[in-house]
Amino acid sequence: MAWYKLAIQPDGDVWLVTSEDFPEVVSFGQTQEEACRNGRKAIEEAIAARIADGEDIPFPLQETNGNGRYVEVPMMVYLKSAIYMIMREKEMTRADLQRALGWPHREQIDRLFKLDHQTKLSAIEEAFKALGTPLRIDVPFPHAA
Repeated sequence: MAWYKLAIQPDGDVWLVTSEDFPEVVSFGQTQEEACRNGRKAIEEAIAARIADGEDIPFPLQETNGNGRYVEVPMMVYLKSAIYMIMREKEMTRADLQRALGWPHREQIDRLFKLDHQTKLSAIEEAFKALGTPLRIDVPFPHAA
């Protein structure tokens, strides 16, 4: 799970939503629920813009403390932004990752960073392995009775 905190406040006849993690995020909604949905979309757009501009992405919370409003970003957005941030930390370029993966086409790499592209999980796994960070997913299974 990847969560970002939102600030929601009344602003005239709408609800204004902002995010301390993303100062560029300003959205609104007719209801608090709509404001949260629009805030999540705005955060996704902010992440995409930061990837395109080569900027850092704030690390999301892995759980919420219950105080305030939070939005969960989709798993694919989380995974793609994690690949991007690991590359930045390792000072790797997209060309470096392409070589490490042995992928012949630049478009394959570019799609890894398009948040609206439904990249196959196998490609995501390959990218994490190429970065030296195997993908681990922790899913709590119910105990057998």
